[in-house]
Amino acid sequence: PRPSGWSLLHLLKVDPTSLSDDELLDRYQRAAFDYFLENVNHDNGLVADTSRPNSPASIAVVGFALSCYPIGVERGWITRAQASQRVLATLRFFANAPQGTSEDGDSGYHGFYSHFLDMKTGLRYARWVEVSTVDTTGRRAGAVFDETYFDQDNPQEREIRKLAEELYDDVDWTWAQVRAPLISMGWTPGGKFIPHD
Repeated sequence: PRPSGWSLLHLLKVDPTSLSDDELLDRYQRAAFDYFLENVNHDNGLVADTSRPNSPASIAVVGFALSCYPIGVERGWITRAQASQRVLATLRFFANAPQGTSEDGDSGYHGFYSHFLDMKTGLRYARWVEVSTVDTTGRRAGAVFDETYFDQDNPQEREIRKLAEELYDDVDWTWAQVRAPLISMGWTPGGKFIPHD
């Protein structure tokens, strides 16, 4: 974890005024990308919401990570094999994560996932955490990006495409349309939809 008060400037390791605009931008981009490498549970692909100790995973941040891994490949920061391993761990987790109405467990409901998940178990972080349609959409967007990027004919990349498609199809949008045609922003365990769309 980074010390409190850190900024991307600390990560540059050089006086930013000595860099060209392109060099500065490259350093910022790499530092931002490294967040996803340093704050991930490699077993399940979940990424912490913040770099603070014991931060829960955020499914929106997971979506950002899923989008960033192919960019890291294109920039030469990680290999395609490393990126596909990370993506596959993440998609396997979500494909197997428990879905249900339990107030003490589960990761989501009706194909949507809890806004915050425990980094280790992947279960809802706390009773107050909602199943989020908004954050699930961010996670889905990352998976869709990976589905189109990982287009090679090998077992890992075929599985990425298969899981991304299954996770896309699992989302029950009709269930979340309590004020149709709008979609509720989320649902709280115990059965109440968030009153905002």
